[in-house]
Amino acid sequence: MSKFLEYAREHQEQMLADLELLVNMESPTKDKALVDQAMEFVIRRFQELTGGVVERISQARFGDQVKLHLGIGTVTGTETESETAIRQILVLGHVDTVWPAGETAHRPFSKDAQRAYGPGVFDMKCGLIQAIYAISALVKQHKLAKNIVFFINSDEEMGSRSSREWIEKEALKSDAVFVLEPALGASGALKTERKGVARFTLDVQGVSSHSGIDHRKGINALEELAYQIIYLQGLTDYSKDSTVNVGIASGGSAVNVVCDHAKAEFELRVQTISEMERLVHAVRNMQPKLKGTTLQVQGGVLRPPMERKYSEELYTSAKGLAQQLGFSLKEASTGGASDGNFTAALGVPTLDGLGAVGDGAHALHEYVEIEQIAKRCALLAHLMWEQCK
Repeated sequence: MSKFLEYAREHQEQMLADLELLVNMESPTKDKALVDQAMEFVIRRFQELTGGVVERISQARFGDQVKLHLGIGTVTGTETESETAIRQILVLGHVDTVWPAGETAHRPFSKDAQRAYGPGVFDMKCGLIQAIYAISALVKQHKLAKNIVFFINSDEEMGSRSSREWIEKEALKSDAVFVLEPALGASGALKTERKGVARFTLDVQGVSSHSGIDHRKGINALEELAYQIIYLQGLTDYSKDSTVNVGIASGGSAVNVVCDHAKAEFELRVQTISEMERLVHAVRNMQPKLKGTTLQVQGGVLRPPMERKYSEELYTSAKGLAQQLGFSLKEASTGGASDGNFTAALGVPTLDGLGAVGDGAHALHEYVEIEQIAKRCALLAHLMWEQCK
């Protein structure tokens, strides 16, 4: 048996106990105090199990970002030239969840023989626990030739607004990035491709008038918006797996007034950076249909696409390691985005979906498969060791 798998199985009950504590520590993204509290628990367990170094990146609005690191050259404070030359492996996770404070009062952590349940258990607190024990298994059995940096994000569920710059900074120093988002589907597929996401607001300005007395003097912004919605929806191209969705539209003040202002919110989801560039150009160069109306587009790319070419080699390695551990591993593409989108867009090899196996992210039935926890813990340990020899 793999020593990493043996270690994970020996510590499975402790992992479940830690998972129960972490799930019951609520951490909604907008509640800085609760996020910081949950982060402190993760920090404490990491230090107890690995002896690693903790670096906090203070935030005013969201929870503090945290960088946990260990290896041959990890220190706190300002990096010297020799320290920046040491290569590293980056492990990415987030402690925040979509669930509001008070959710665990009526839906706390629970488990049966097969599954563990609770707010955030699948997305992605189980992944955090698996990673801590995977790193622990690795450093207890091997001497590392590279640093390991475990970066834990506090605002991923809101687009990683305060953490993106730190994630990208660490990625550029890394030889590989392992993302702890949940696996996809019942087979536990790894995510080798993710769509990029861009979001925009379209404001249409027309001319108001009384619909009965001066109808001809008005230019209806809602009519213009209707043309633009049809145009935007028409940019969807299923052959390229590119989609445009106008999700919100509004305008007008009264039924007897020709509408002078209308507004729509829409998003793009695409597979490649080149396709994102094409569609963003099309959006930013929209032209009004009705003479006398003006268009204003605001917004941009939230997360660039994670293209498969940056995951392929790591996935091949993971697939072989999984076979050695006694299970098969598939890959999958998903329309959802993660922090792995940022790192892959920089050209850094990135493998996603290395967290829990289960179902129900952001849903009331959220759960993880207990039997898969040790296997996924061991798989991550093996992947890190391959990179750190």
